[in-house]
Amino acid sequence: MRHRIVVLGAGYAGAFTAGTLARRLSPADTEITVVNAVPDFVERMRLHQLAAGHRVEPRKLSDVFAGTGIRLRVARVTAVDPGRQVVAVADPDGGGELAYDTLLYALGSHGDDHGVPGVAEHAFDIAARPSALRLRERLDGLGRRGEGGSVVVVGDGLTGIETATEIAEARPGLSTTLVAPGELGVRLSAGARRHLRRACDRLGITVVEHTSVEAVEAMRVLNADGTVLASDATVWTAGFVAGPIAAAGGLEVIANGQIVVDRTMRSVSHANVYAIGDAAHITGDNGRPLPMSCASAGYTGKQAIAAIVGRLTGHEVPHTKLVHVLHHISLGRRDGILQPIDGTGRAKPKHMGGRKAARIKAAIIRTSLWGTSHPTFGLPQRKHRLTVTPDAPATQTVA
Repeated sequence: MRHRIVVLGAGYAGAFTAGTLARRLSPADTEITVVNAVPDFVERMRLHQLAAGHRVEPRKLSDVFAGTGIRLRVARVTAVDPGRQVVAVADPDGGGELAYDTLLYALGSHGDDHGVPGVAEHAFDIAARPSALRLRERLDGLGRRGEGGSVVVVGDGLTGIETATEIAEARPGLSTTLVAPGELGVRLSAGARRHLRRACDRLGITVVEHTSVEAVEAMRVLNADGTVLASDATVWTAGFVAGPIAAAGGLEVIANGQIVVDRTMRSVSHANVYAIGDAAHITGDNGRPLPMSCASAGYTGKQAIAAIVGRLTGHEVPHTKLVHVLHHISLGRRDGILQPIDGTGRAKPKHMGGRKAARIKAAIIRTSLWGTSHPTFGLPQRKHRLTVTPDAPATQTVA
């Protein structure tokens, strides 16, 4: 019987890691199944562009995994049971259960409404393709109305900044407001903050700082200081959380639902479960938790690959890099900011801005897509045989 590896989620982290494991491990010994709710690879880093009206074509996961031997199961994960080592899934045929010997949890994150009334009912988010498309449809409707309209983006993290600037540039007929809980771009250097403010001025974005949102209604945003913002489309980008499935299954998690893992991305509560990307709570090499980001997906995925391959084949498990060194932010199609980060997680004094930064950000996105779509390129071809079996699981062989 082959060792069953089940990968939950096929975003940047899950798709790349699954493909690389398929290349590194012998198919005579392993069976890899990827479970994803949709049949496409979703470029989450471009969902703000999709919402603004740009063309972003999805790539079929069947094409991504072609030739790897990976089994793709298009289904929604409804539960995990680490005690029984099974995953429950739902699909149009009714779903069922998938048994595993090693589980790789990469279900990512979704928007966090922080319990603010009205967000779930009235606000849009861009954490998933369906919600980004709904926002796009709403913005299209405002454009067809011919009377302009108002868009309020709540949250000035990287996602909020990119969303506000993309919408303002692509749809100049709309009035765009960006709401920041503190100073605009507080995580950036002073020079980068000035560049960001100039970009907002150039694009006609109204910036409302030091403001917390108390409630969202169908046509307005209510702030805690009593001010009211008219809004035909409210976009909520005020943070992200992991889903509840891991906690419900008994895995150890932190308050935001992320699975607590050790330095090798293995769950501290269940040794045959690994978590990567936004689903994992891991301390980076600088002693601080890695942020939810595409870059973190890559670093955590590489560490999980090294750990899984090492433990299943009886080799030493190396520690790969777990770092966060750069904020890369697009400000529309022709402007951007690259902000280096120091070892303490703070912005370095210097930054790069303008067209060159925008081109580099676009190249990063293309490289991420290519790497995910070609997860086996340049890697050794399936030469590692396993030294453990499902009857003698990897958890028993780890020192």
